[in-house]
Amino acid sequence: MNLATVACEQMRVLRNVLPASFYDRPPQTVARELLGKLLVHDHQGSVTAGIIVETEAYLASNDPASHSYRGRTARNGSMFGPPGRAYVYILRGYHCVNVVTEGENMASAVLIRAVEPWTGIDVMHTRRCIADLTRLTSGPGKLCQALAITCEVLDGWDLTQGQRLWLSAPETAKPLGAIAVSGRIGVPRAGELPLRFYVRSSPFLSRGPHVRFP
Repeated sequence: MNLATVACEQMRVLRNVLPASFYDRPPQTVARELLGKLLVHDHQGSVTAGIIVETEAYLASNDPASHSYRGRTARNGSMFGPPGRAYVYILRGYHCVNVVTEGENMASAVLIRAVEPWTGIDVMHTRRCIADLTRLTSGPGKLCQALAITCEVLDGWDLTQGQRLWLSAPETAKPLGAIAVSGRIGVPRAGELPLRFYVRSSPFLSRGPHVRFP
């Protein structure tokens, strides 16, 4: 298979865009089913994408770890949008990308914690200034830097358009392996809730305590 054929096949896979109905479900369901999907960003003509291997769900109610817990603010307004929008914010100087779930004004979301680099890897290395592939996108801030995802343009973005920033489902996805569940990482309140989902065997996971549940 020549390079042109490979590039064409990659773009075909990348264009299998997830519809709004995928996101219009409880965040725990979406968080689990996002594993194996592709996060794609077309930035200034450079397409980068990664296979999602780790997520965290944030609930619409009774979840003190959620940004929406105390109501709507200028920062978290995108969480209250319709399902399938991006919620991008800055934490400790790094961007983090979430997908909004359930119905409009529900304010639940799923944080994408780590991806396995899939295409545009050379561009990711340049943006991150590191050579180690396993550290390239092994955390929410790292993957946003590698894929050039920022809140200035993409907070509130409609992920179902298939333009600029979107998520897609590979038609012939490779086997993920066992999916594990744990408490959330770096969450001071309600961190013990089993709302982190990850591919157990992936070398691209973020670092932190891996408290596992059956």
